[in-house]
Amino acid sequence: MATIDRSNTATAPQPRIHRQVVLPLGKSFEIAFNSIRVRFFRSLITTMSLVLAVSFLSFVSVNTDVANGLLSTGDPALRQALIRSGYDLAPEDTRADSSPKQRWIVILSLLVCVVGIVNAQLMAVTERFREIGTMKCLGALDRFILRLFLLEAGMQGLVGAGVGALSGAAFALLGNLLRFGTRALTTPAGDEILLSVAFATGVGCLLSVLGVLYPAFVAARMQPVEAMRVEQ
Repeated sequence: MATIDRSNTATAPQPRIHRQVVLPLGKSFEIAFNSIRVRFFRSLITTMSLVLAVSFLSFVSVNTDVANGLLSTGDPALRQALIRSGYDLAPEDTRADSSPKQRWIVILSLLVCVVGIVNAQLMAVTERFREIGTMKCLGALDRFILRLFLLEAGMQGLVGAGVGALSGAAFALLGNLLRFGTRALTTPAGDEILLSVAFATGVGCLLSVLGVLYPAFVAARMQPVEAMRVEQ
């Protein structure tokens, strides 16, 4: 929306034009949601990489919580069962921890996930040149374009990270139930498992937003004439 400042017309013969878009946050959410819905399958592929990475992080964290819960019982039989399952426990250890190999695999999977998100979002920017140019010609500011991309990434990140964290925790609990019986579900503290799920969800949301930052800045800094000139 363009507004003309006619103050001090005697000293300023040329009116000043301010580019301004005034949209409520709810409308921005609606535009971002419709954009995801129109590009549902591309968004689904991007989100699936996040689901897999967060699922593995949640799986490792919940496995550690279950192992610590079993160790807290002080039962020698459960301790030996954990050692047979691959946990490296010294006689004086009272808590288990994920192995360095697992931690490196988690870190690498998260890095691959971020690279995939960046690549997918850059492709999305290329596909939306005309859309971005049209919004800028109508007066959209750079921060408005940036907000749309961040909202889309936040929505995808919240859904993908939530699904991944819950599925990883479910598989971890199921696997421990088959290995250690019902005590695998009764001994770990529920708040620790919920904290692990919440942590994995938060990491997934953060990765989704970080992955879209560079593509969002590219879209926001795009000149309207250049965007409209691109042939689709």
